[in-house]
Amino acid sequence: MASMDDALLRTPSGRLRARALGVPFLGTPGPWNALTDVPGVAVGYTTLVEGAGVRTGVTAILPRGRDGVGVPCASGWFSFNGNGEMTGTTWISENGALSTPIAITNTHAVGPAHQGVVDWIATHHPRVAEQWLLPVVAETYDGELNDINGRHVRPEHAIAALDAATTGPLDEGSVGGGTGMICHGFKGGSGTASRIVEYGSDRYTVAAFIQANYGARRELTIAGVRIGADLAETHPDPVAGPGRKPPGAGSVIVVLATDAPLLPGQCAALARRATLGIGRSGTAGSHFSGDLFLAFSTANAGALTSTFPAGPVADDEYEQLRFVPWGRIDRFFDAAVQAVEEAVVDVLVANEDMTGHRGYRVPALPHDAVRAAAERAT
Repeated sequence: MASMDDALLRTPSGRLRARALGVPFLGTPGPWNALTDVPGVAVGYTTLVEGAGVRTGVTAILPRGRDGVGVPCASGWFSFNGNGEMTGTTWISENGALSTPIAITNTHAVGPAHQGVVDWIATHHPRVAEQWLLPVVAETYDGELNDINGRHVRPEHAIAALDAATTGPLDEGSVGGGTGMICHGFKGGSGTASRIVEYGSDRYTVAAFIQANYGARRELTIAGVRIGADLAETHPDPVAGPGRKPPGAGSVIVVLATDAPLLPGQCAALARRATLGIGRSGTAGSHFSGDLFLAFSTANAGALTSTFPAGPVADDEYEQLRFVPWGRIDRFFDAAVQAVEEAVVDVLVANEDMTGHRGYRVPALPHDAVRAAAERAT
């Protein structure tokens, strides 16, 4: 396993991260600079690269690890643009809690991924499965690089991603559900980052995981430096055609996690800040993009339960929530924006060229362009 210092600069598979190229970011990252810096959170991937046309996969996120399924987390979500899908959100809006794993995949694989999550819970947590299950499964479109109608993602791939979920440093780039994704006209995919928040004598983490499949080249901005216009001349966006989205279209899924005690409404407010994080990459938010964001807090374990009552309800049955006052929440918003911004750049840096379905080719973002932007920003 990589050391904590190495984890800030390289992924476990050895790919460079944005900090290795000198990109200056605000805030203090956690030890792994990853979603897994939030204690208990585990992430797993199934990556499918087969033949000339399969470039897809599944990402699984376990908010309380494999043993904490069924224990609710305060949660909230936000749709910046609704041309996408994230299941289970109406129930989150209703009761403010998330108690199942999260899966992220491609647009046409939501069904099998959903079935895989249900099957995994039924196998490993049968008592939880006796209640109703409304897992969160989100998607972005990979139909340019991937044969999206080929039914390549099956329930067992979601199960494998859940089985592979681990803590510690995470791979980024073309892995898991992000395998076939495109971001700002360059190879996109999966990325993550975290921030430490000092709160009085306490120390909390706010962390982001992103599946990035949005934006046009001309928009791309890194560390406040607009590099997209120059890159658009040397690396023009592909012309839209069958199976090819116009520049700027696509989708982005962001999952934010924290161990800070937050109310469900505060989680929803945290999720809204993901909009500002992706906005720092230059996107204006295409009409043809599904930009859906979810946030959860692992604090207050044991509260927010929503199971069938076991017997008559007693008059003294109450729950209690400890939470950060609304007037003190801004530092957590700052951390969310910073983590999302860095996760986007990590997606682009920790990548390489990819050729996929029908010979479609997407280049990786040139590292020299990132270094030049970093120099101009400092």
